[in-house]
Amino acid sequence: MITDETKAELREIAARYPQPRSGLLPMLHLVQSAEGRVTAEGIEACAEILGITAAEVSGVATFYTMYKRRPMGDYHVGVCTNTLCAVMGGDVIFERLKEHLGVGNDETTEDGKITLEHVECNAACDYAPVVMVNWEFMDNQTPESATRLVDDLRAGSEVRSTRGPRICTWREAERVLAGFDDGLADEGPAAGPATLVGLEIARENGWKAPEGGQQ
Repeated sequence: MITDETKAELREIAARYPQPRSGLLPMLHLVQSAEGRVTAEGIEACAEILGITAAEVSGVATFYTMYKRRPMGDYHVGVCTNTLCAVMGGDVIFERLKEHLGVGNDETTEDGKITLEHVECNAACDYAPVVMVNWEFMDNQTPESATRLVDDLRAGSEVRSTRGPRICTWREAERVLAGFDDGLADEGPAAGPATLVGLEIARENGWKAPEGGQQ
């Protein structure tokens, strides 16, 4: 149910933008935080606040894969199966997790803990193969480490991202994507050694970017 409090926060999001409908994406994330998915009631609430049709809201909600129409587990585990991650073992990890969890793609375990999905490139190719939990990086995974990861999540153990904060629930992460700070932004390193190799080489060789105006 979309509560009065959630409706007030939806209006707060819309008010951040010169054109209120520009707030639709974070508004849909807030709906997911409150409802566990994008519901018909959530679509209607967004449409009413923005002064657009439910069909327009639904068109956005069904276009982007981050918006879900079925209830999600506490932890969304996304395995990158794009080219580099797949070559480095992503396909094997995904198959292992499907077997281990007893679910297929975009399905949730019976205990409601894990939703498994193969996802497109997460822009972390320097750490392939990559798994994401509620959009936080878990780098350099193997079938064994990925299996331990989902077991720890299901057991309620604290899990920390490789290059980010401790893992929160999917609904909590959705609230962050809606623009509400959870205080965890500064936890963990922002970048790792593999990402910084080019910068280190440039420093060692005294390379600098061209001054403004030079071609």
